[in-house]
Amino acid sequence: MRQRDAGDWTARFVKGMFIGSGFILPGVSGGALAAVFGVYERLIGFLAHPTRDFKRDLLFLMPVGLGGACGVFFLSFAVSYFLEAYEVQVLWFFIGCILGTVPMLWKQAGRKGRTPLHLAVMVSAAIWGYVLLLLGKHASTGALPRNPATWLLSGGVIGLGVVVPGLSPSNFLIYLGMYKPMTDGIKALDPAVIIPLGAGMIAVVLTLSKVMDALFARAYAGLFHFILGMVAASTAMIIPQGVDYLGADAVVCAAALAGGAALGCRMSSLETAHKGI
Repeated sequence: MRQRDAGDWTARFVKGMFIGSGFILPGVSGGALAAVFGVYERLIGFLAHPTRDFKRDLLFLMPVGLGGACGVFFLSFAVSYFLEAYEVQVLWFFIGCILGTVPMLWKQAGRKGRTPLHLAVMVSAAIWGYVLLLLGKHASTGALPRNPATWLLSGGVIGLGVVVPGLSPSNFLIYLGMYKPMTDGIKALDPAVIIPLGAGMIAVVLTLSKVMDALFARAYAGLFHFILGMVAASTAMIIPQGVDYLGADAVVCAAALAGGAALGCRMSSLETAHKGI
C-alpha cells in the first residue's frame, strides 16, 4: 500500500511539473494540461469550495502543486536554451504527451453521457479556439513597462491559463513583452517579480474557480467537451511550422512524439488505476 501511495504521489508530482511547464512554454496551456492529466476538475472544485473536503483534496493536490512550482522554477533555467536549440523537438514531445492522454480525457468527458450537441460544442470550440489563438498569435502589441502593476496583470494572465483550458498565458506575455523578464525574474527568485505575479494569479484563479465549478455542476458534459475542443485547438497551435519533415529532422521529431505519447499513456494509466485516491 505504501509503495502504491508513493507511486501515486510521484505520478501526481510529475503531472504537476508538466502542468507547470504550461505556464512557461509558449503555446502550451497549463489549464489544458491539467485537464489532460485528470486533475483540472478536482483542482477547480477545491479552489471553489476549499473547506468541503479540505484534507483529502489537499493531500491529493499537494504533489501537483509542488511539481508545478518545480516545473516553473527549473524550466525557467532551461527555457531559453532548449527553446532556442531544440524548440521543434520539445514541442513535438509535448504534443505526444497530450495525444497520449486524449483517450482518457475523451472517456472522462463522456462519463455523464454524450449527445450530438456535445460533439458540436467540441468541434465548435476547436475551430473557434484555433481561430482566436491564431489571431492572438499574430497580434502586435507594444512592450509594457516592468512594475508591480504590470507584474500583477501578468499574474492575472497566468491565472486565466489555469482556469480556462486552451489559453496559453505565455503567448500573451510574449506579446506584452513580459515573457523573458518573467522567466529571468523567476530564475533569480526576484521577490519584486514573484510576489505580484503570484498575487495576480491567485486573485484571478480564486475569483473564476467558483464560476467554473458551477458550470461543471450544471453542464458537465458540455463543459468537458468544450475543454476537449480547446485542447485540440491549443495543441494544433504548437505544431512547429517551417520544418523539413522529409529530412533527418523527421526521425528526431517522430522519436520525441513517440516518447511523449508513451509518457502520456503511462500517466493516463496511473490516473485510471488510482482515480480519486
